[in-house]
Amino acid sequence: MLISLQETPAIRLHAADDVAIALVPLGAGRRVSVAGLAVTLPVEVPFGHKFALRQIGPGQPVRRYGQIIGFATQPIGAGEHIHSHNLAVGAMQLDYAFCSDIQPVEFVPPAQRRSFLGFRRADGRVGTRNTVAIVGTVNCAAHTIRVIARRAREELLPRFPNVDDVVALTHKNGCATRSGSPELDLLQRTLAGAAHNPNVGAFLFVGLGCETNHFETMLQSGHLNNGGLPPYLGIQDEGGVAATVEAGLVAVERLLRRADQYQREQLPASELVVGLQCGGSDSFSGITGNPALGHAVDLLVAQGGTAVLSETPEIYGAEHTLTRRAATREVGERLVARVRWWEQYTARNNFEIDNNPSFGNKAGGLTTIYEKSLGAVTKGGATPLNAVYAYAERITERGFVYMDTPGYDPVSATGQVAGGCNLLAFTTGRGSCFGFKPVPSIKISTNSVTYARMRGDMDINAGRVIEGGSVEQVGREIFEAFLAVASGQPTLSESQGIGEEEFNPWIIGATM
Repeated sequence: MLISLQETPAIRLHAADDVAIALVPLGAGRRVSVAGLAVTLPVEVPFGHKFALRQIGPGQPVRRYGQIIGFATQPIGAGEHIHSHNLAVGAMQLDYAFCSDIQPVEFVPPAQRRSFLGFRRADGRVGTRNTVAIVGTVNCAAHTIRVIARRAREELLPRFPNVDDVVALTHKNGCATRSGSPELDLLQRTLAGAAHNPNVGAFLFVGLGCETNHFETMLQSGHLNNGGLPPYLGIQDEGGVAATVEAGLVAVERLLRRADQYQREQLPASELVVGLQCGGSDSFSGITGNPALGHAVDLLVAQGGTAVLSETPEIYGAEHTLTRRAATREVGERLVARVRWWEQYTARNNFEIDNNPSFGNKAGGLTTIYEKSLGAVTKGGATPLNAVYAYAERITERGFVYMDTPGYDPVSATGQVAGGCNLLAFTTGRGSCFGFKPVPSIKISTNSVTYARMRGDMDINAGRVIEGGSVEQVGREIFEAFLAVASGQPTLSESQGIGEEEFNPWIIGATM
């Protein structure tokens, strides 16, 4: 797709669309021609926002991407600004048409496949970073863990050149829940998955000692079963915080020595497992950054690699575009079942899924969850959907897959990392500064304004798509960034040390 701002100040994305998107701020009274249709704008239309290309009656559907993004709540005249004041969600009957749009993958011949420098683990999986992780069983251990990690980075890490970092994975949970509950099992699966992520060369668990999520119950759950007894320190057993810090430094030194034995080696791009994220989205996310990331995903899948789409509340109203790509009907129905669960979950908590577009999303031109979702799903490219996973479940299928997570970025990425993602690709229009240790996060700005304003945080500028570039060109750049970052090139969030606070396991049940 090639777009020139010199030729048009707005764009219609599909021939069936009722709206055009302003590529620059458009003043009141301006006459704009888009796709052969000329309208006069009665009011100002901000950068990235929508205006009507024809008259729309109350209750009539409004289309963008050729799909319904909502229904008019009042009469809308041609040229009028369309946003929250005159557009809302409504009941829709989606046609899931399972497996009806499967495009076979044209795999790159093995002799022509790309490679990167990564770390091969004993279980065969591959890391893009080599870290030692200190994981908390409960929030009560968070301070102790952070002190151990900080001192280990300062006093020990310089002696181990093959180890990238010592990471403190703390959280706010681990107690005030029911023993043996599904909620506790989910937490344990997430913590164990993070410890076993292929970017972790060795790990240590630290707990208080009296919490519900006691380390012995984690061992009994089987999530930590890796053929040996995982290292653990209990603050109460060690005699307090100071004593545990000293014991932790001794334990981490042993782990650093073990992790330092790993070295980067040439490995095929098929070993990449990329978690797909978007945050601080704007109206350009579905035009530039997300489609470009989707093209990079198609390139990765053609190499035999894996990409993981998530954030179920942010595919709502667009899930039919994924079920049509489901490799089997069972895969498609599993996705629909997760969507139905979210409808019930939000209803139980007196929420509506359309509450999802944030203040920043709406300021950036996104009005409804349908509109946001239709842009968000384009991160997943065009290849078949091969599997649907529960939150923090181990990812074993290759190709394009899905993991059920919330839309909140830290919680969603935590599930992907616990599932085994060794890279994250994160599109943002408003300017999310997201990082995630121990997995590098490649930040992709969806517009050049944000890229220029936040140059120290944005790795790639997808805004070039509307400035004479193309989705394919930027997608190729993103794919090349996958390989470079996987080989050790730091992302801008890594360079600033961002990423420890974002570890955030999903807690579904009550806190007692």
